[in-house]
Amino acid sequence: MALRPFPFLYGVFAWASLPLGTIGAAFPGAAEPPPLLLANVLGPQVDPAAYLVSEKFDGVRALWDGQTLHFRSGQAIAAPSWFLEHLPAQALDGELWLGRGRFEELSGFVRRLRPEDTEWRQIRYLIFELPDAPGPFTDRAQRIREIVATAGWPQLVAVPQFRVKDRKELKTKLEEIVHAGGEGLMLHLADAPYLTGRSDVLLKLKPLSDTEATVVGHIPGKGKFQGMLGALRVEMPDGKQFVIGTGFTDAVRKQPPVVGTVVTYTYRGLTKNGLPRFASYLRVRNNL
Repeated sequence: MALRPFPFLYGVFAWASLPLGTIGAAFPGAAEPPPLLLANVLGPQVDPAAYLVSEKFDGVRALWDGQTLHFRSGQAIAAPSWFLEHLPAQALDGELWLGRGRFEELSGFVRRLRPEDTEWRQIRYLIFELPDAPGPFTDRAQRIREIVATAGWPQLVAVPQFRVKDRKELKTKLEEIVHAGGEGLMLHLADAPYLTGRSDVLLKLKPLSDTEATVVGHIPGKGKFQGMLGALRVEMPDGKQFVIGTGFTDAVRKQPPVVGTVVTYTYRGLTKNGLPRFASYLRVRNNL
C-alpha cells in the first residue's frame, strides 16, 4: 500500500480537507474503512532511541471527529450522551479500554445499540493521536496531554509515552508490561509526520507476533474432537495457505468461523518458506 502523508491529520481520516464539523458525513454505515497508520513488527535494524514508546492496549479503536465517535470501519459507536459530552471539540484517535485482558467484555459493551451506563462508566478513552494537529509526533503527544488535562475527566486519558536509550532498556520495559498482564509495546517515530499504510513509523513489540488470515476450509476433528472442528485451513494475504490447529475453545470448535472470515492468529517467526511457526488461533478479527 502506498504511503500518503497528511499535513495536519495524524489519525485515520483520509478526508483531511473536510472541516471538523463535516467529517462525520464521511462515515455512512457501509463506508469503506479510512486509510490507517498500521504497525510493522520491530525489526533488528531499528534503533528504539528514535521512538516514543507506549504500552500496546488491547482495546477497541475509536475515532472522535468532534461530534460523533466511530469505529475504525466508520460505523458510529452508540456511546452514552454524557460520555460524548466530556470529549473536546477536537478530533481524537485512540482506544476504548476496559483493562488488561478484558477485550471480549469490552467488545460486548461497545457493540450494544443501546449503551448501558453502568458499563460505560468503566470504559476509558485512551488517546494516542491527534488527527488535526501539525508537526512531529512529539508535538502532537504534548498537545494530547494538554487537551486531556484541560478536560479534567478521569475517563479521558493521554496514553503515556516514554523514551528508551537502547534495546536492552526496551526489552526490560517489555518484560515489565507483559509481567503485569499487558500485551506489549508500541513504538512511534518521534519526528514522523502522518503516513498511512504499513511502515516503520509505527512498530509493535510483543512476545508473540500476531496477524490475520482468511478461512478457506475446515478440517474435521478426530478423537475427543470428533464431530467438531479439528483445524482451520487459512490463506495469507500473499496467497500462501497453512493450517491452524490450536488455540480453539470448545465453543469455537462447535461453531467455527465460516469460510471467508478473517481471523487473527499468533505465531513465533516464519519458516524459510514464509509460513508462520507455531500458529495458534486467537479470535475472529474485530472489524468494527
